[in-house]
Amino acid sequence: MLELIKKEIFFEKIKTIFRSLQYRNYRLFFIGQSISLIGTWVQRIALPWLVYHLTHSTVLLGITGFAEQIPTFLLATIGGVVVDRKDKYRILLTTQILATIQALILAILTLTGTIKVWEIIFLGIFLGCINAFDMPSRQAFVVDIIEKKEDLPNAIALNSSMVNSARVVGPSLAGIIIGMTNEGICFLINAISYIFVVISLLLINIPSRNLKTKETNIFQELKEGFLYVKNYSYLKYVILLLALVSLMGMPYTILMPVFVTKILKGTSKTFGFLMAAGGFGALIGAFYLAGRKNTEGLEKIIKISAIVFGSGLIMFSISRFFSLALIFMVITGFGMVLQIASSNTFLQSFVDDDKRGRVMSFYTLAFMGTAPFGSLLAGYLGKFLGVPLTLFIGGFSCIIGALIFSYFLGKIEFKS
Repeated sequence: MLELIKKEIFFEKIKTIFRSLQYRNYRLFFIGQSISLIGTWVQRIALPWLVYHLTHSTVLLGITGFAEQIPTFLLATIGGVVVDRKDKYRILLTTQILATIQALILAILTLTGTIKVWEIIFLGIFLGCINAFDMPSRQAFVVDIIEKKEDLPNAIALNSSMVNSARVVGPSLAGIIIGMTNEGICFLINAISYIFVVISLLLINIPSRNLKTKETNIFQELKEGFLYVKNYSYLKYVILLLALVSLMGMPYTILMPVFVTKILKGTSKTFGFLMAAGGFGALIGAFYLAGRKNTEGLEKIIKISAIVFGSGLIMFSISRFFSLALIFMVITGFGMVLQIASSNTFLQSFVDDDKRGRVMSFYTLAFMGTAPFGSLLAGYLGKFLGVPLTLFIGGFSCIIGALIFSYFLGKIEFKS
């Protein structure tokens, strides 16, 4: 009898975690994105490895990271306005096709042995411009394919689990492929993986909507979105903490090739397994959020997750053994995804629908837009202070940011 009760509880928990998959459109989106994101992570791992292989320069690692991410900083808020004005579905379909082209060009140049660092930088800028419109449209699009609003937090958490499942498979696969062939195959796999997400988008049935033609211009709407975030402190503080974590903590991935080769004396496989360990921890965090039935207490999770992320990064920075580094990467990944996904869920749950694209563009700006400056900062600090100390400083900054956020948390008045 006890065993039967345990099984019923287990299956009920599984049903709760995956409840958003009951919607056909979301199910198609989830499957297509799951396949595509594996290719995305394969490329993300292969690219810094290729740059370091070509240049052996931490500064150029930072510059190439900066090049891919700076367009998001410059264009994300414009992208949010466009998402609120135009059809999110068409924007998303267009960005996926353009990203396919980018990956294919990168693959051809690498496989023919003609790839140059300036070409990587240029293609990174191109992809960054795509992401400036893709990310706000992707975040806002989820609302259109979830029929019941109470299931939206679950769908967002499942999106995080989808990303982080890919973070487990993609880096491991990239490490093996790089060891057996070269980075060009990784880029080709990414280009092919985009085909699945394009097909899934074409199969989705979205009811036609009559978008109202707005008389205001883009800059007026941009100002309106900025004032909206500024006036609601619970939105503002969440975005500011995410920006700090992204600036100081997230660039650890840029320095990973250097840490692996110089500190751990490892290979591309070591690199891949460490990134996969971070993905595994992140996957645990994503499933934890997916299992929650409501948004109550999310603001506390946002604070705690930043502390966990920073602590994991600090412990990783002082590790000198591969086995310990793997454990600390699991902790780092767990804290990282809790920070990102809980912030996303919090914002999506409280924002007005007509301003969703703009608010999610500020989320994108905080998450991705600050990253280029973090990449440059990490690259130069890594050169002058060393990679371990740079990672330590990043983790410590995240903890301080979480404590400051905690101080202001008591002053937040939530909108009814």
